[in-house]
Amino acid sequence: MRKYAFLALIAVIAAAPSSATAQAKGSNGGPVVKSQGHPIEFVRKGTEIVFYVGDDDGSPLSTKDMRGRATIQDGGKTVTVPLAPANPNLMAGKLQAELSPKAIVVFSASLHGHSLTARYTAE
Repeated sequence: MRKYAFLALIAVIAAAPSSATAQAKGSNGGPVVKSQGHPIEFVRKGTEIVFYVGDDDGSPLSTKDMRGRATIQDGGKTVTVPLAPANPNLMAGKLQAELSPKAIVVFSASLHGHSLTARYTAE
């Protein structure tokens, strides 16, 4: 049942017009999505996933009090990876295995009641 709930979450996020899709490359080499004006760059390093979060003006946004997760659909399986804040503007998590090409990664985070969501396709 939980598996279906995650699949439904991904379907809703993918279909939502406010959910952004990656458009450009960021300074760290990953795709950047803007969510509510905040640029969020997704970078994967082996089994580590990192999201660089920017403020409305593009400057680094402190993630000290941010809570987040990444929902990943890869090879027909859906997993949720908790993300931990790291200085100065990172949210990072560990995967059980490397992502395959075309895996879908959905970043979800909140900070002071402000929600951010971004969708990426692994390359």
